[in-house]
Amino acid sequence: MHTFSVWAPSARRVDAVVDGVARQMYRDERGWWYVEVEGAGPGSRYGFSLDGGPVRPDPRSRSQPDGVHGLSQVVDTSRFEWSDAEWRGISPRGLILYEMHIGTFTPEGTFDAAVRRLDHLVELGVTAVEVMPVAEFPGARGWGYDGVDLFAVHHAYGGSEGLMRFVDACHGRGLGVVLDVVYNHLGPSGNYLPEFGPYFSDRHQTNWGSAVNFDGPGSDEVRRFVIDNARTWLEDYHFDGLRLDAVHAIFDDSALHILEELADSVDALAAHVGRPLFLIAESDRNDPRLVRERPAGGYGLDSVWADEWHHALHAALTGERDGYYADFGSLELLGKALRQAWVYDGTWSSHRQRRHGRSPAGLAGHRFVVFTQNHDQVGNRAGGERLAALVGEGRLKAAAALMLTSPFTPMVFQGEEWAAGTPFQYFTDHDDPELARAVTEGRRNEFVQFGWNPKSIPDPQSPSTFERSNLDWQELEKDAHAGILDWYRTLIALRRRHPELSNPRPKSVEVKADEAEGTIVVRRGAITVAVNLSPEGRSFQLLPGAEILACSAGSPVSESERLLLPPDSVAIFRAPETGPM
Repeated sequence: MHTFSVWAPSARRVDAVVDGVARQMYRDERGWWYVEVEGAGPGSRYGFSLDGGPVRPDPRSRSQPDGVHGLSQVVDTSRFEWSDAEWRGISPRGLILYEMHIGTFTPEGTFDAAVRRLDHLVELGVTAVEVMPVAEFPGARGWGYDGVDLFAVHHAYGGSEGLMRFVDACHGRGLGVVLDVVYNHLGPSGNYLPEFGPYFSDRHQTNWGSAVNFDGPGSDEVRRFVIDNARTWLEDYHFDGLRLDAVHAIFDDSALHILEELADSVDALAAHVGRPLFLIAESDRNDPRLVRERPAGGYGLDSVWADEWHHALHAALTGERDGYYADFGSLELLGKALRQAWVYDGTWSSHRQRRHGRSPAGLAGHRFVVFTQNHDQVGNRAGGERLAALVGEGRLKAAAALMLTSPFTPMVFQGEEWAAGTPFQYFTDHDDPELARAVTEGRRNEFVQFGWNPKSIPDPQSPSTFERSNLDWQELEKDAHAGILDWYRTLIALRRRHPELSNPRPKSVEVKADEAEGTIVVRRGAITVAVNLSPEGRSFQLLPGAEILACSAGSPVSESERLLLPPDSVAIFRAPETGPM
């Protein structure tokens, strides 16, 4: 016996078609329809017909074996035999994240194949993996941000059991797991939610069309849909946290914002399961309310991506000034990012032609996730070039040093740790030719502001675009890549060994940026990070008794209490006591 249910408040009749047999459903006063079917259970294929229309997948489907247009399949996640009973969770404080895309992390592109590479991450020293979206999306390959069956695990990756094996294996190796989820929009192909109820509203518009209905008629059930989805990943699949995509595109005029309600629900679930659970937001608004405590008028999320930290570093290292990089480039602004993550804190933005952001004063460093690369900043370039393709080894190592010695939560993008030579490009697998054409053209038009030649942009629909983006693990056998990997391992070990480097208080950071000299000096207690970005050698004060912890230029030269660094290099040293900069 299995009970099928679906919310369809405007339908006059709903039939559940289970294993080829239609069963009339019965409605309650809230617009939910139910029917019990004898003999149905795990493995049963089903869908719903509204008012005699075509059979559609379940909006809360746990499995779509034939993709977004096919029938749903009953899945019982409670049958999985977990081995992580001793896992006590991981705190959002002290995280070192590793962002991965399951489809390109290994040649096989599955959860099980990713498990076989987890020991590499353990040896690297990261503490948690952040997995790009795995909710069912159109086709076999894609980034996952156009998912339409938010409760179903992408079939090409290995489905729900494959995901549970992956999370279980991560916990068995002491790694936390964060899932990227998308609540600001759904993809266009296979999105049948509007047929079932008012999941979207024209009251607000996003870059993808009508916004998700969080504050209009019928929004109570839509909010419940999203909160139940979040709880499903955390409770049934044992995730430790969620990364919420582009929350600036979530519109809600309710007195209780959906993000605050979600955070409250996740806190309650954490108390129930007895381990920490956390939420990371992506937002371009530089709004501290996202992470302020709820009693203080905030939404109570745990941390937020800080893209401006990346922009300030990237522009300084590469010299790029097109698009949103027009707001960055000076070492002064990089120094500001190193101190407080957000650069625009109510100040004028020439790119936006208005003031932007708000001061993050009072927020602990772990509230900000920083990175030298991520899926957006690499994949949204014309050719998907990684930082290693844009700067030399010295600047690459300097970028890693500034990130992994910062007071913020660092995140490494897959392959970054060995300067992967493979790009990460934007790829799709839409079966609708018109949609595929629109995606390709839209992609090319999007990059005009950066001055990139539209003809040089790879076709997202081409299988070769996806294939080029797969990591080449054989690169690790080459000396140049092995040297970068050793540098990352050294930096992460230093961060975990020295409390000064993981101190989340931004006030613990002193920065001196010298534009004329092309140098930046960052002091974290007794530890100093000296960066020379000039084309000439530079000397830095070296206090008596200082210990060189790491140097990108090999064995550094010191003379008369001065450390001599060649161009494009970085050194980290520790003094027995601090002194003036």
